[in-house]
Amino acid sequence: MFGLFKKKSEKEKLQKKYERLLKESYELSKTNRKESDKKAYEADLIAKEIDALS
Repeated sequence: MFGLFKKKSEKEKLQKKYERLLKESYELSKTNRKESDKKAYEADLIAKEIDALS
C-alpha cells in the first residue's frame, strides 16, 4: 500500500515496454512474421536504451 503512489523510474518504464513488445512479437509470430520482426526490432532498441541507462 505504501508503494501505491510511488513513481516508476525511467528504467522501470522501459523494462515494462520491452516486456510488452516481446510478448506482442511472440503473439504475432504465429500469424504475421513481418510484423513480429518489427516488434522484435523495437524491443531490441528498447533493450539498448536500458543498457545505456545502466
